[in-house]
Amino acid sequence: MKLLRRWDVILGILGSLILILGAWLQFLPLGLTEVFGFVTGAVNVWLVVKENIWNWPIGIVNNIFFIILFLSSQLYADTGLQVVYIVLGGLGWYWWLRGGQNKRELAVGKTSFSHLAIVMGLVAISTALFTVFLEQVGDSAPFWDAFTTMLSLAAQYLLTRKLIENWYIWITADIIYIALYAYKQLYLTSFLYFIFMLMCLAGLVQWRKSLPQEAKELVAIGEGNV
Repeated sequence: MKLLRRWDVILGILGSLILILGAWLQFLPLGLTEVFGFVTGAVNVWLVVKENIWNWPIGIVNNIFFIILFLSSQLYADTGLQVVYIVLGGLGWYWWLRGGQNKRELAVGKTSFSHLAIVMGLVAISTALFTVFLEQVGDSAPFWDAFTTMLSLAAQYLLTRKLIENWYIWITADIIYIALYAYKQLYLTSFLYFIFMLMCLAGLVQWRKSLPQEAKELVAIGEGNV
C-alpha cells in the first residue's frame, strides 16, 4: 500500500529513465541536454511542492542544463535568467533553512497587496526596458522573452521568501512558456512547462494547507518573511 501511495515517484523515475535512454540511444529526436533539463526541472518543482529543501540544489543543476539549452536556441533573456536563478537558489536555500523566527526553518506566508503591487510594477517597467534591449541584440521573441523573464524573477523572489503568491505568477509564466517553447520547436521543454503548470496548481493547493491559521486570516507578510 505504501508503494502504491508513491505512484508519482515511481512514474517519475520510469519516465525519466525512458527519456534518458531514448535520447542517448537516439530512439527519440531529443538532445540529452534538453532531457536532463526536463528531468531535473520536474524533480525540482515536485520538491518545491513538497516544501523539501533539496529543491534548491536540484534547481541549480537544472539551471546549468538550461543555460546550455537556451544559448543554443538564442533565447538570451532566458539564459541570463538561469544565472540569476543560481544566485537566488543559493539565497533561497539559506532563507528556507534559517529565514524564520530565531533563524529557524521558514514557514509558508502571504504577502501584502502593497508588496505585491510593487513587485508587479517592477515587472512591468523591467519588461518594457528589457524588450528594447533584446530587440537590439537579435532575440527571437523579445517581448515574450522579456515578459516571462521578469515574471519568473518575481515568482522566484517570492518563492525564496516562501510566499504563496509565487504560485500564481509561476502559473501565468508557464502558460506563456508553453506556447513560446513550442514556437521555438523545443517540444519537450514546452511539455515540461505544461507539467510545471500542473505542479504549480498542486503546489498552490498544498501550500494553502501549510499556511499558519493567522496567515490565512490576515493578508500580510508573515513575521518570519520580513
